Amino acid sequence: MKYQVNQDGYYGNYGGAFIPEALAPIIGQLQREYISIIEQEDFQKEMAQLLEDYVGRPTPLYFAKGLSEKYSTKVYLKREDLCHTGAHKINNTIGQILLAKRLGKNKIVAETGAGQHGVATATVCALMGMECIVYMGALDIERQAPNVARMKMLGAEVRPAESGAKTLKEAVDEALLYWIENPDDTFYLIGSAVGPHPYPDMVSRFQSIISKEIRKQLLAKEGREEPDYVVACVGGGSNAVGAFYHFLENEQVKLIVAEGGGEGADSPKTAATSFVGKEGVLHGSKTLFMQDEQGEPLEAYSVSAGLDYPGFGPLYAHMKELGRAEFFAIKDDEAMNAGLALCKVEGIIPAIESSHALAVLDQRKFKPEDVVVINLSGRGDKDLDNYRSYFNF
Repeated sequence: MKYQVNQDGYYGNYGGAFIPEALAPIIGQLQREYISIIEQEDFQKEMAQLLEDYVGRPTPLYFAKGLSEKYSTKVYLKREDLCHTGAHKINNTIGQILLAKRLGKNKIVAETGAGQHGVATATVCALMGMECIVYMGALDIERQAPNVARMKMLGAEVRPAESGAKTLKEAVDEALLYWIENPDDTFYLIGSAVGPHPYPDMVSRFQSIISKEIRKQLLAKEGREEPDYVVACVGGGSNAVGAFYHFLENEQVKLIVAEGGGEGADSPKTAATSFVGKEGVLHGSKTLFMQDEQGEPLEAYSVSAGLDYPGFGPLYAHMKELGRAEFFAIKDDEAMNAGLALCKVEGIIPAIESSHALAVLDQRKFKPEDVVVINLSGRGDKDLDNYRSYFNF
């Protein structure tokens, strides 16, 4: 299994757990117990019930007739935007909060960029009666005001990260610091496939419901379980790993990653890790990330608050090394125009993150008979102000 984590928490040369001594007991417990807990019958039953009755799964696999005609190929959209809270993030927060309960924790700390993970975390904390603290970059708080309001309505305390670029990286820094200082009663609910082992694998397992459903739905629609291509956007990598998970080992299925290119991978204002990232340790794992000559993370930039992270999860570093995926650096204007096109052609307003994946259709030629599944990771409610200002609506 080339693309599954090994017993030491590595995907090939990437992964591991590079953590402060204070966190070693907590991470060690997670590493020892997470698989046995999440594979228990009562855990699986409770999670399946919540995914169906609370989240609204399975989400549709929608044949996008307008896009298919426009690009002369078969385009399907996996409608994660129709999940409760408006994005795929809820799949993972349901799983992690059930795990936290079984570990005896009563407080949750999380980070968020675009706010969708923060909303999903606040949602499950309200559901389970747990205290919730969400760190969010001060800049992201300004540009994602609707999601900040949602988190507060759900009872979460939203704390601004004021250092550095005031975006997702700084939010992760602050959340990790809080966890280091409060390890006994607090569970860190990471939103993406990043961080120290076992988080990348744990998030991947909880999000794998996406590709599990794709296989079943494609069988009904196309008579086969495997598409020709799966396309997803990547910041840290949670929605993409969910869409890719059950296809990783089948190299007949081509995987395409859309990154936040910002003003271009060759410019200082980008989040295109696969193009400019270098090997190092970021937020507890060995991966690729954008860094200066001293190995310090550079400020990432993307029009999308969920993609402006200076690195990505260790699985993607491994996939890049082995050539398992194609990587595209999608510029801001390309993403915004792709998002608007979906609105006009299909009547669906996507999150700006998802618009990066849609923009691949303009970057790459597909055959008429190809089945191309694009993971529509979130809806665009949170981004209406950004769309409005960009297009002068």
